[in-house]
Amino acid sequence: MNSHCDLSKKKCVPCKGGIPPLKGEALIQLHKQLSDGWKVIDEHHLEKEYPFKNFKEALAFTNKVGALAEEEGHHPDLLLSYGKVVIQLWTHKINGLTESDFILAAKCDQA
Repeated sequence: MNSHCDLSKKKCVPCKGGIPPLKGEALIQLHKQLSDGWKVIDEHHLEKEYPFKNFKEALAFTNKVGALAEEEGHHPDLLLSYGKVVIQLWTHKINGLTESDFILAAKCDQA
């Protein structure tokens, strides 16, 4: 976890496809670099739920993550509800995880 700052300093790289999604040990090592709360689901996507006091705070966070996603050119699925935001990340082009998903996850924690 102490090196999640390193991930957040990297830039997302557009996936052109044709590469296999990360699996096994590679996933475990990247997951260790993320802050608490991020889950790797079925070696397919990352997910984290962020709690908020109200809808207004959740919406503000959603907008920050949206701006960050545009800046990085890598777009998560966002579920905005009263008092929470759930972020799901994976690289759609290869239907699995790449380093860019972990980079964006680390950046979301700083939004």
